[in-house]
Amino acid sequence: MLVLITYDVSTEDAAGRKRLRQVSKTCVNHGQRVQNSVFECHLDASQFALLKSKLIKLIDEKCDSLRIYTLGNNYKSKVEHYGAKPSFDVTETLIV
Repeated sequence: MLVLITYDVSTEDAAGRKRLRQVSKTCVNHGQRVQNSVFECHLDASQFALLKSKLIKLIDEKCDSLRIYTLGNNYKSKVEHYGAKPSFDVTETLIV
């Protein structure tokens, strides 16, 4: 399933900057960055549950925001992209 993860982490202090790096690194390990604080992640149900749990533990709910949109398996008709930085299909074979 495709999951869209967005976050806004307060960086007013060193702890906030550390949380931001941790949230970003966790998301990078599970999907592709499509904007600064927006990630598209292709996950199965268990991967999704684990990622969601990790992210909720990382943020400070008093000053940070985490939004998760589950687009499911039929996401291709729900996602439109215009402009720079086109994404690649992570479900396809990647040749490096």
